[in-house]
Amino acid sequence: MTAPTENRSTVTEREARQVVEAAREQDWHKPSFAKELFLGRFRLDLVHPHPMPGEESVRRGEEFLAKLRAFCEAEVDSARIEREARIPDEVVAGLKELGALGMKIDPKYGGLGLSQLYYNKALALVGSVSPAVGALLSAHQSIGVPQPLKMFGTEEQKEAFLPRCARSDISAFLLTEPDVGSDPARLATTAVPDGDEYVLDGVKLWTTNGVVADLLVVMARVPKSEGHKGGITAFVVEAGSEGITVEHRNAFMGLRGIENGVTRFHRVRVPAGHRIGPEGAGLKIALTTLNTGRLSLPAMCAGAGKWCLKIAREWSAEREQWGKPLALHEAVGAKISFIAATTFALEAVLDLSSQMADEDRNDIRIEAALAKLYGSEMAWRMADELVQIRGGRGYETAESLKARGERAVPAEQMLRDLRINRIFEGSTEIMHLLIAREAVDAHLSVAGDLIDPAKSLSDKAKAGAQAGVFYAKWLPKLVAGPGQLPGSYGEFRHGVDLSTHLRYIERTSRRLARATFYGMSRWQGRMETKQGFLGRIVDIGAELFAMSAACVRAERLRTRDEHGREAYQLADAFCRQARIRVEELFGRLWTNTDDLDRKVVKGVLGGAYTWLEEGIVDPSQDGPWIADATPGPSAHENARRPYGD
Repeated sequence: MTAPTENRSTVTEREARQVVEAAREQDWHKPSFAKELFLGRFRLDLVHPHPMPGEESVRRGEEFLAKLRAFCEAEVDSARIEREARIPDEVVAGLKELGALGMKIDPKYGGLGLSQLYYNKALALVGSVSPAVGALLSAHQSIGVPQPLKMFGTEEQKEAFLPRCARSDISAFLLTEPDVGSDPARLATTAVPDGDEYVLDGVKLWTTNGVVADLLVVMARVPKSEGHKGGITAFVVEAGSEGITVEHRNAFMGLRGIENGVTRFHRVRVPAGHRIGPEGAGLKIALTTLNTGRLSLPAMCAGAGKWCLKIAREWSAEREQWGKPLALHEAVGAKISFIAATTFALEAVLDLSSQMADEDRNDIRIEAALAKLYGSEMAWRMADELVQIRGGRGYETAESLKARGERAVPAEQMLRDLRINRIFEGSTEIMHLLIAREAVDAHLSVAGDLIDPAKSLSDKAKAGAQAGVFYAKWLPKLVAGPGQLPGSYGEFRHGVDLSTHLRYIERTSRRLARATFYGMSRWQGRMETKQGFLGRIVDIGAELFAMSAACVRAERLRTRDEHGREAYQLADAFCRQARIRVEELFGRLWTNTDDLDRKVVKGVLGGAYTWLEEGIVDPSQDGPWIADATPGPSAHENARRPYGD
């Protein structure tokens, strides 16, 4: 019998939501294609013509990609990283020499100053040869010290830390705790003011790069006191500071080379000048950093799709079954078509989102979140289909294949490595809720008080009047649109007719908005508990966004004479596949087992079905479900191992 976990902070659901809501970026100062899509307005003008990078950006980006490719081909041994579960020091030294640590850092601080577009292309390239190396670079630059300092740091902080991050120092981001994941209201690590310093105490879990890091971004709670606003606050912390102990290097089913650990802080003194932004702004800094930082994961997912396609093509042409190549059997061919079409769409979503981030004309918080959600889910499916296409060889390790004289294809490793992307930087379930909250923001802005049980009758009356004005204008626009006119989007007809898919997106966007409105009308304040419904709403929006990106990318390639005919074919195939998924999701909005599932869950938790668990032996070893994270000195040997030491 395991002992119950002690010292858990108790926070109500409402309090937890209020903490996250307060950290949300509340206003929309720029247009958002995805936000409009969820509101039933298909603003093709926001993404078409496809935004393009400048010539100088392309020149610098392509120049660096060429060097990076040569380095990866010559120096990165993926099999060795998998076998030894470590990235060799010489590989990291080579990446530093290339300037890969500073891809997104401004040249005036010693970085390369690459655009988001080329940064993501670099991650896709590196991640294809070794997802562990991709994770190292991504965690360092997308969510580690460089990005929050770029957005929120003082000039003094930038001058002090960015040159180090660009050339020599690895950084990590520390938010998660043993008993705190996507619920930051219960954050237990503290930063107590003491003169011109803060004293940090607490334990952080799953600190990617934390084992080897030189600099850390740490989220800690500052107690409210005289002269101190308090709240969750961000700090830059020297990883070698007295009182910091890496207590354990974690091992996972995939990404065996990542340096991820458990880090304990015991009376760690941090100068006040290392605080990023004001007290209480830490969670907002984290969420805002992730608005573009999340694009690193779909970058590596797009790269994985390309690799899956290459292996599927080569293997299914070589392998014969019943007198013809494997690919020509319809059951296998459907899988290959799915991989090819989806890879095209993932790269379309990635490039469009990245270029919009570079132009900074649009608010892409929903687009980046959709890219992360969609990329991680679809890449996993593609890798799973590749394993199926490869059959027994797909399940066999590359090392075993090589030992018996066959090509060492790490398909099973790819499947293991990609699995974490559905959890990293916001699990699929959390991403559904995050995107849903942003998607219904316009509704909550005008009718939030109306459905909030805590609001007074006078507040509800005001909200009712506001909502009446908004919906009187909005609802009639959901009845008809360009999607019902056969000639709409005619510029997308070139051999293959993509205009029919754009008309479908326009019609379906309005249909999605009507379904969302109906759900809000039906459940009102209980809407936030309908996670199955909200998840399907978001998944429909993700498919429509991917379809839009695929069509726009195909037209861009056609106008530039870059495989335009083939791009149109892939976009058409993807859109037809996506439309089937969309219709299934619409059907499941209202025909599902959500209510029954809740009853079964209550029965499971209440012990009604324990008889079903009989007849097995549980190989799990005894111990608490959640490790004790009580502040205090460490009883472990420090496992920190900076590269080169």
